[in-house]
Amino acid sequence: MAGSIIGMVSADHTMPEAVTSGTSLDAESAEWLQALADVGPAREAGLARLHELLVRIARGEVARRGPQLRITGPELDDLACQAAADALLAITAKIGQFRGESRFTTWAYKFVIFEVSAKIGRHFWRHPSVPLDAEDWDRLPARFGSDPAYQAEWQELFAALRRAVDTELTARQREVFVAIVLNGVPLDALVISLASSRNAIYKMLFDARRKLRAALVANGYLRDDSSRQS
Repeated sequence: MAGSIIGMVSADHTMPEAVTSGTSLDAESAEWLQALADVGPAREAGLARLHELLVRIARGEVARRGPQLRITGPELDDLACQAAADALLAITAKIGQFRGESRFTTWAYKFVIFEVSAKIGRHFWRHPSVPLDAEDWDRLPARFGSDPAYQAEWQELFAALRRAVDTELTARQREVFVAIVLNGVPLDALVISLASSRNAIYKMLFDARRKLRAALVANGYLRDDSSRQS
């Protein structure tokens, strides 16, 4: 499988910002960049080594997070391998953006964590019938001020939230909200993936949560506490 993935990687020799800007790199990062900038067997060996690293990271992450979705066995390992493959493609496509502000492996780590989070999130979003318990609802920061008391109410609120996400948010707001709040994508990983900034992501998340809370209040799922703020 690794060979077929490596064969899909384009031979992009764009020089990373860390090189063109003259940033001083640690020895390990410089070695990675040299291996991935090479041609022929040397580059293939570097890609294979990077893919192995990404697979190990992805397997560790899905093993930690898989139980919340009741995913086990071959399906869980397949998810990890898909995440590693997609991360490899993303890293090689964006290697020109590497600025050397952290180790190369730290930078690459964020890509695979993003891919794992996105794939687990899509599974979660496609299967709302997966039982939700109190721990699951902790994934929703402050739960928009809601504190459901019974399982049925949790399911009803979750369904209303799903509808609001689909109908009230812009495409970019939906992407950011689902990634960070529901999928647990680390902020820094999302910043890299969207080629954005922390402030821009924070703003989109704030606006998305405000819209969603307003929709849940308007439909009677949450109390309107604004009148108390005076």
